[in-house]
Amino acid sequence: MQLHTKTLNSLAQRLQRERQRQDLSREQLAAVCNVSPSFIRDAESNPGRCSLEKLLQLTQGLGLQLTITGWQNDIQIDQQEIISSESPAA
Repeated sequence: MQLHTKTLNSLAQRLQRERQRQDLSREQLAAVCNVSPSFIRDAESNPGRCSLEKLLQLTQGLGLQLTITGWQNDIQIDQQEIISSESPAA
């Protein structure tokens, strides 16, 4: 799925369908993703108003990957790598 402002409604529907396909309630997914159930509701209704960091947490919790293409040398960025690099070292 290519993401841009016109496909955010489709992203919202796909996130909701994937959660339902995995038979997860909003509360269960929120616990897995370390976000609030209200965030899950917001992401499934209007992801354009959500922070990228939280959307990455959500997609990772659902077992999805985000790939960015078009960079010089076509660099692919794995969301796990991004989240890991932002987390403080233990």
